[in-house]
Amino acid sequence: MPRTLWTTPEAVVLERRIGDWDEDVLVLAIETSCDETSAAVVKGGREILSNVIVSQVDLHGEYGGIVPEIASRAHVEALTPAIGEALRGSDLTFWDIDAIAATLGPGLIGSLLVGVAEAKSIAAVLQVPFVGVNHLEGHLYSNLLDDHNAEFPAVALIISGGHTMLVHVKGHGNYEVMGGTIDDAAGEAFDKVARFLGLDYPGGPEIDRLSLLGDPTAIGFPRALMFEGDFDVSYSGLKTAVINYVRRAEARGEIVSIEDIAASFQQAVVDVQVAKTIAATKAAGVHRVFLCGGVAANSGLRQGLAEACQKDGFSLHVPPMELCTDNAAMIGACGTAMLRRGKTSGLNASPDPNLPLV
Repeated sequence: MPRTLWTTPEAVVLERRIGDWDEDVLVLAIETSCDETSAAVVKGGREILSNVIVSQVDLHGEYGGIVPEIASRAHVEALTPAIGEALRGSDLTFWDIDAIAATLGPGLIGSLLVGVAEAKSIAAVLQVPFVGVNHLEGHLYSNLLDDHNAEFPAVALIISGGHTMLVHVKGHGNYEVMGGTIDDAAGEAFDKVARFLGLDYPGGPEIDRLSLLGDPTAIGFPRALMFEGDFDVSYSGLKTAVINYVRRAEARGEIVSIEDIAASFQQAVVDVQVAKTIAATKAAGVHRVFLCGGVAANSGLRQGLAEACQKDGFSLHVPPMELCTDNAAMIGACGTAMLRRGKTSGLNASPDPNLPLV
């Protein structure tokens, strides 16, 4: 008889590797912080056995942005099938799993509740540890999953639609936030500019695509805080500068080049972010740079940071595209590292939409 997801292999009594969390430990991970439903199985913290990601882009596209109520309802429908697919893709059953990890925050509260509730339920039935993972900390571990030369310490640029920050990663669970955005996150600025320009959602990839057809030096958009002594960034003014440029050009009857606007806007973001990241890396006294988060998929940022790191002798580590977006594999990797440090969460753990990294 073929095994089902709940078949206990050879009717063996559960014996969990709770003491040492050896290299074969299997973690089932869940990520539902925003608008991707994801389930994954990670072995030993660095080997992905499966990583299922269900996108909601089509659901939110007609609204030009994420609708929280729609996102949470979609998670309810997609999560259980995604978990089943992740287990089947790993050729495992629930009884093979040693621990459950799920994103505890930050994120949309309705979306977080779906993932945390299901994760705790599975952990309770299997009588295995539950680990609530910080979404931002999870992004740090996306670098370790694909590149076995990537190790801590490092300076990490976490850059996405909701977050933009520079973190000195001193070791597992030992982080110092060096700087971040004082207003809009970089990805948020990309989406807002794209929406103003009438581009499809999500806007970041559209601007990246158009930037390849435009002149990044055509328009001198501002580089706010670029030459300040700290590691903070600001993108609200840049967004406003793009809007004002277009409106003034249209008022004069001029034809604006969407490609030049996209290229110039993207270059302004890249220039500031690269300068701040290199400065932070030098200040931290490390030689590794991690780039992670959804905007890490941006071709201009990848190229600009790669060139700057090569010039200064730093090694740059960037996850593949599927690990830049929100995914459960990074949550499983981070959850495994937490287990090894003896950190677990009780079944009374509650999601926190504003959960800080430190």
